[in-house]
Amino acid sequence: MSQSHPRISKAVIPAAGLGTRFLPATKATPKEMLPVVDKPAIQYVVEEAVAAGLDDVLMVTGRNKRPLEDHFDRNYELESALEKKGDGERLAKVQESSDLATMHYVRQGDPKGLGHAVLCAAPHVGDEPFAVLLGDDLIDPRDPLLKRMIEVQQEHGGSVVALMEVAPEQIHLYGSAAVEATEDADVVRLSGLVEKPSREEAPSHYAIIGRYVLDPAVFDVLSKTEPGRGGEIQLTDALQQLAADATLGGPVHGVIFQGRRYDTGDRGDYLRAIVRLACEREDLGPDFRTWLQRFVTEEMQQR
Repeated sequence: MSQSHPRISKAVIPAAGLGTRFLPATKATPKEMLPVVDKPAIQYVVEEAVAAGLDDVLMVTGRNKRPLEDHFDRNYELESALEKKGDGERLAKVQESSDLATMHYVRQGDPKGLGHAVLCAAPHVGDEPFAVLLGDDLIDPRDPLLKRMIEVQQEHGGSVVALMEVAPEQIHLYGSAAVEATEDADVVRLSGLVEKPSREEAPSHYAIIGRYVLDPAVFDVLSKTEPGRGGEIQLTDALQQLAADATLGGPVHGVIFQGRRYDTGDRGDYLRAIVRLACEREDLGPDFRTWLQRFVTEEMQQR
C-alpha cells in the first residue's frame, strides 16, 4: 500500500568544486558557468529541479563562485539597456534565470567532499526529504528522471539514487550499487554501495549518477562518517550505512535511468554534449547539422 510522506520542495546543488580538469578556463570562471551552447551548465540543473516541482534551491558554493550568485540575480543595468533597444527576446532570456526559483547560497569552506557539501545544507533543509543534483550531469528534460525519483521516494520513503548501467571498464569512475529487484522494472532496492571500486570489486555494473532524493536522516549519518576514498567525506559511504540498516532512515532504492544524459565533467563529453544539444535546437540545429556533416565527411577526410 502506498504511504504518505512529506512533500519534497527543496533542492541542493553542490557547486564548490575547483574544476581543475578545465584549467585554465576555470582559473577565474566557475566550471558551472561554462556555457553549454548559450546557457551555463548550472542553469540546466536549476531548470531541472524547478521542472520537478522543487522551487527552493540551495547552492553549496566556495571561493571564487560569486558569478553563480550574480547569474541568478537581477542585472538591472543590462535589462535596462536591452529594454531601451527594444530587444525583448534577449531581455526575456536574461530575466529567465533570475525568475526560475528562490535561490539560497552557503559556502562549504574546506573542500572535504560531496558528503561534507551535502552536510552543509542541513540547517537549510531541516527535517524533510530533499533532492541533490550534481552539476556535472545534465539530464535531458524529455527524460524526467528526478520526477520519477520523487515518486519512488513518496511511495517507499527513505532515500533514492539514480542508477545507470555502464561498461565494466568504466565502473571505477563511479559509485557502484548492489541491487535487488522490486515489482517495478525501473526500481531496485540497494543492499550495498561502493565508491569508485575496481572492476573486480564492483558489486554490479550499475553506476550512481548525479541525482539523489535523500531522507534527512542522512545528515546524522554524514556527521559521523569518517573520511573515505581520497580523504573526503563520501556521500556513498553514508548511503551504504542507510542501505545496511533501514532503521536509520528508511530503505535506499534506485531508479534505473535509460534516458539521455550529458556528462559535462569531462572535456570530451562536455564537447559532445554541446554538439548534441546544438544539433537538436530548432534555431541552430538545421544549419549546424549541415555544417557538421560537411566538416566530418569533407574537411576531416583531408587531414
